[in-house]
Amino acid sequence: MGSLIDLPKVKSVDQCLKGLINGKLDAQGTSSLDIGCGSIPRNPFNAELAYGIDIRDNSSGKIKCADLSVEPIPFEDNAFDYITAFDILEHIPRVIYAPNRRFPFVELMNEIWRTLKPNGYFLSHTPVYPYSAIHSDPTHVNVIAHDTFTSYFDDVQRGAKIYGFTGSFRVVSQHIKTPHLISILQKIA
Repeated sequence: MGSLIDLPKVKSVDQCLKGLINGKLDAQGTSSLDIGCGSIPRNPFNAELAYGIDIRDNSSGKIKCADLSVEPIPFEDNAFDYITAFDILEHIPRVIYAPNRRFPFVELMNEIWRTLKPNGYFLSHTPVYPYSAIHSDPTHVNVIAHDTFTSYFDDVQRGAKIYGFTGSFRVVSQHIKTPHLISILQKIA
């Protein structure tokens, strides 16, 4: 995918999805999960049903409470056509010792793969290195680079396999919306 400066620049997530959605995706009967959703799940794919997960308790039946650094996604296998992660992956540790060594970011990527339907899409919107936004928030513990997904979670290199990654994604596209990296990945069955 080249370097960070080679990635196309965009003004919005909608601009990234435009070519994907036009004529290719049907929202009828689809479901979406927004991880780290806060009080309202985002639904950029315009799925018919939208669910969310947040670390804070929420009384809504469509938002479940879970700490994705240490807990699995509380939904069944192959449940969603789309999963989105807006400004959450940078909060998921890469390594923890509790009491044994674990790789929460890799585990979460496995969970995203598990809960996506075959050929489903994952959209990540996260601060990217070298922009200062990745370091300015003291709760950011996971630095994402332009090649994190293409080198570790794609269907070619699969570098995270040595850390327990069992899934496979095709990197559909990556764009920069300064200071964020917007990545769209598709589950490969």
